[in-house]
Amino acid sequence: MTKKLITINQFIDKSIGEWKSIRSTHTLAFQEFENSISKIYIKHINSKNKKVIKIFKNYKLSLNLESIAISIKWQAISDWEDDDMSKSEETILIFLPKDENSGIVLRNKGYTESFISSSNYFVDEENNLHIKTFYKSKFSEERISFLSTHIRSRFSIIRNLENNSLIQTSHTSEIRNLASLKD
Repeated sequence: MTKKLITINQFIDKSIGEWKSIRSTHTLAFQEFENSISKIYIKHINSKNKKVIKIFKNYKLSLNLESIAISIKWQAISDWEDDDMSKSEETILIFLPKDENSGIVLRNKGYTESFISSSNYFVDEENNLHIKTFYKSKFSEERISFLSTHIRSRFSIIRNLENNSLIQTSHTSEIRNLASLKD
């Protein structure tokens, strides 16, 4: 029996919604450990949205109406913070499929280094989304998996490009807010 691969469109559609995130990050070089809790909001945005158009301009690319654009907003509280102030951010991801299961992701800012970055992605035979991004001095690899319809797991690593040493690892469990589906 052959398992049917999920397409990037299907993976993104499954990800749309509000999620509670519990993340554990290990910075190996400094032997530091951080826990954070976040609310994450993932939604589709129109390819003609001004934020999407700006990203295409930043990459010096023509607008691609076949692209899949999403907004990811989050509010995080970390145990590294001295107070209970939450931090809010947003990133825009634009998926440019090469085929149904792989392609390039454009971002308005990087995950590891704060400047625009692009990534390669693919969906593997187990229907996990893999995203690999190269920066000036580092690269990150991320794997996002659905453990069930409403639970996702994300594993990421950050490596030094110069010597391939492992800098940081993290694991995140994300649980969908089912009340947000009743709109």
